[in-house]
Amino acid sequence: MHLLVQVALLLFAARALGELARRFNQPSVVGELLAGILLGPSLASSLIPAFGHWMLPQNATQAHLLEVVGLLGAMFLLLMTGLETDLQLIRRHARTAIGVSVGGILVTFSTGFALGQLLPESLLGAQHTRLVFSLFVATSMAISAIPVIAKVLIDLKLMRRDIGQTILASGMSDDTTGWIMLSIVAGLASGEAVTAGSVLSTIGSVLAFMVVSFTAGRWLVRHALSFVQDRIASPHRLLTLVVVMTFAWAAITQALNLEAVLGAFVMGVLFGQMRRLPDEVHDRIESLSVGIFSPVFFGVAGLKVNIQNLLEPRLILVALAVIAVASVGKVVGTYLGARLIGRRDHWTALAYGAGLNARGAMEIIMATIGLQLGILGQDMYSIIVVMAMTTSIMAPTALRFVLARVKPDEEETRRLRQEELAEDSLIANVHRVLFPVRGPRPGQDRPTPRTIEAFVLDKLGKDLSVTLLNVTRPGQKVAAQSFLGDLASDFDNGEVTRRVVESEAAVDVILDEAEKDYDLIVLGASEQAGTNEVVFNRLVDQVVRMAPCPTMVVKGAAQPASWPPQRILVPTDGSAAGRHAAELAFALSDHGASHVALLNVVVQQPGQYRLDASGAAEERQLAAAHQIVDNLRQLGEVRGVRPSTEVRVAPDPVSAILAVASQLDYDLIVLGTDVRPGSERLYLGPRVERILAAAEVPVIVINGS
Repeated sequence: MHLLVQVALLLFAARALGELARRFNQPSVVGELLAGILLGPSLASSLIPAFGHWMLPQNATQAHLLEVVGLLGAMFLLLMTGLETDLQLIRRHARTAIGVSVGGILVTFSTGFALGQLLPESLLGAQHTRLVFSLFVATSMAISAIPVIAKVLIDLKLMRRDIGQTILASGMSDDTTGWIMLSIVAGLASGEAVTAGSVLSTIGSVLAFMVVSFTAGRWLVRHALSFVQDRIASPHRLLTLVVVMTFAWAAITQALNLEAVLGAFVMGVLFGQMRRLPDEVHDRIESLSVGIFSPVFFGVAGLKVNIQNLLEPRLILVALAVIAVASVGKVVGTYLGARLIGRRDHWTALAYGAGLNARGAMEIIMATIGLQLGILGQDMYSIIVVMAMTTSIMAPTALRFVLARVKPDEEETRRLRQEELAEDSLIANVHRVLFPVRGPRPGQDRPTPRTIEAFVLDKLGKDLSVTLLNVTRPGQKVAAQSFLGDLASDFDNGEVTRRVVESEAAVDVILDEAEKDYDLIVLGASEQAGTNEVVFNRLVDQVVRMAPCPTMVVKGAAQPASWPPQRILVPTDGSAAGRHAAELAFALSDHGASHVALLNVVVQQPGQYRLDASGAAEERQLAAAHQIVDNLRQLGEVRGVRPSTEVRVAPDPVSAILAVASQLDYDLIVLGTDVRPGSERLYLGPRVERILAAAEVPVIVINGS
């Protein structure tokens, strides 16, 4: 019952004060820490002993139970941070990240060790020497706090900036180095002799863990994700998988005498690289972390702080000295590393120090470990927590001041604009594709190459997860597996999974498979419908009409005479469907390799039905049409494509579109639709269906509903 009361009060107070901190433009972690401080011996538990009896653990068992909840909070924080880490972006700025990290660690460790040698004896733990204490103080000052840094960067909308990712990469390096040094210090604290061999053994354990994680671990994560996503039907299966793998990796790091949070962070990075992991899993983990566990963790850390003991002048001076040495050492070290190794300008170099000076979560975790090992006394623990809070409060203000003088270059501006547009883009958010295929047909030894489909999927992304699905009649599974094996060679982008299902109900199988977190279904329809009752064929029509995700239908010969397309036509009317079609065309263009034309046809009204004899209505309609194609043109230019635009006035839009396609030799038409289940017949609208029936070139229909 004590645990339930403690967690309820801590969570309520932490969330409330975290919200208050945000209103004062501070990270919520500051308010969450303050909640623990106010509820603990610093104030409420001291002033009201009866309340303190319920709020503070009264024995070792209660303390351990509360620590477990706090550990979960730290692990979820690091998991969430790992999911947000962009390794490709970090690699592009590796030199700067290494320079910043090396400079920051060397200077802060040196100054921290010197400070540890000068601090009063009363601040040491009861059973450890000055050397162990000084090494621990130096280590705690050398690290940064990835969770707090990440929160600050998110709050300031800097997470996707180059400088934000470089700060995050440097923080990763700082923390990894810090955990290695902490393992060495912990060995000293436990009475083990620290030799060159033991130090190398610790470093080797970390390096081996990293190598195994990013080789065998990545393979395991990919295959576990594929299995759970494809074979398990539970609605929350992926969240369970991520948490299970995170706890397993944390246990491995704990077994290696490293900290569990390192394993959680690495697992977050691995899952963050899996494009087939849906964004909703990220959102659920963030909800668990930010909404529940992390506030409790920071609250627990605050409970251990006793500000009353620090109010004597001597300890106030010590606290100010610790804050000053930690801040100056980090800023000077990162500045020198960024300038001398990273070759960055003055204000950018200062920004790294401003961001990495935030120590919050990791500092508190490390201070907690130091208190548990008896390296720190209670007063020194409180001083380090106060330092962590102070540096976390300083970081947002310092970053705002410095970054006002750091402008992104042209390449970064373009990338940020592309990412902003991608947030609402159907095409940019396609990570997992289902491609149902037919065959093998009687007498067919090898599948006909799917030239158009393979080309489209290749342009959608090099690391797509594509599932080739073949629904075959009972008894033909072996032939179908061989058929898919031959067909898979056409798809060399990303991960290709082959599935064969024996069933007479192909539509049901496809729709059931599509429920498994797919972003897009790609369907081929090379034959003519031959009847007014269907648009493509009965199977394709039913799948498009009832699909739980967007669909793309390729209408045209499996191997067109002229391919890849040199000229792509996109008829658009300004709707969301037209935007989806334009985005697909821009992706297929591959930064201008193919010409894209945006066409809007204004319907010419018969003279006797004109409502405005002055022609003002027609002028407004033409102006709106030009605005529609101009907006899409700007979207294309941001993505490296320079499309042409055209507005035509014609009594029949379909005839005008087909005339443009024929007269100007376009070899692909891309159409956007928005279909929802209705009647038993697929209905795309008379214009789309007439274009499909009459077009002499391949047509791709992207349905975003």
